[in-house]
Amino acid sequence: MNRVHALARTTPRIRAEIRDSPASIRVLAARYNISLLTARKWKHREDVQDRSHRPKTLGTTLTPTEEIVVVEIRKLLLLPLDDLLVVTRKFINPAVSRSGLDRCLRRFGVSDLRAMQPEIEGDATPKKTFKDYEPGFIHIDIKYLPQMPDEAQRRYLFVAIDRAARWVYIHIYKNQTETSSVDFLRRVKQAAPMKIVKLLTDNGTQFTDRFTSQQKAVTGKHLFDQECVALGIEHRLSPPRHPQTNGMVERFNRRISEVTQQTRFTSAAELETTLERYVTLYNHHIPQRALNHQTPIQALQEWQKKKPDLFVKDVYNLTGLDS
Repeated sequence: MNRVHALARTTPRIRAEIRDSPASIRVLAARYNISLLTARKWKHREDVQDRSHRPKTLGTTLTPTEEIVVVEIRKLLLLPLDDLLVVTRKFINPAVSRSGLDRCLRRFGVSDLRAMQPEIEGDATPKKTFKDYEPGFIHIDIKYLPQMPDEAQRRYLFVAIDRAARWVYIHIYKNQTETSSVDFLRRVKQAAPMKIVKLLTDNGTQFTDRFTSQQKAVTGKHLFDQECVALGIEHRLSPPRHPQTNGMVERFNRRISEVTQQTRFTSAAELETTLERYVTLYNHHIPQRALNHQTPIQALQEWQKKKPDLFVKDVYNLTGLDS
């Protein structure tokens, strides 16, 4: 049995009477104490049930092609609504509204961001916010990359991310040895516009001898520790079995997983080029809610204005698309 709208002034029985009555619209409106418009509607309608008020055609600002692009960006980058709105206005359609974008995401079933984000091990505990740090506290982690058709074995992606500004630097290696970790640290030091004063890693043998030494403690003889001392960087280790401590870089690695899983690469060079372009996009063109909807580079520029002594070189932002 169909329901009658809660604010309806007529019932199905009255509507049938109006439809079958030979009286005029004006007489019917007065008889049932309804408007002329309502009386006319039920006089000329065959059925007596309420119909949906949803328009048959939706007037949207985004074209069908633009909607597909927006939805794919949502799936690939897992951007919150406000961040996605900034990207959409800048690169796709400057006239789109926040409510219109939200309706688009709902129509395509991608409005619930939590449901789209797979939980990682150790992420089930209540999330704690990081302390407010200045730029220069770097998190480093390693991620396996899928093997490409022209490769004999998988490679490793080393990832560094600044805790305060979310600035990211990556490099790909054929192995994950101490030599690779030391080389990556030197590259990060060279590329970073800020002074690196602290460094957080897990307890992998690439970074520490915490669990491989006879004392089961950090000896300071590990090549990575020695390089940190040489560069004047404090090396910190995350607690054992607590990967959420290094969760910031873990979340970025999930973004990398989305890129590698949703794209078919034909060579190792193609994969490397795609990841480098993505990092450039991430640093220069993707605003983040944690940064008050700024990009990492914009956040670093704000920090440099406030505390220039934290930096070793000027921060430059790459230009976006022509407007």
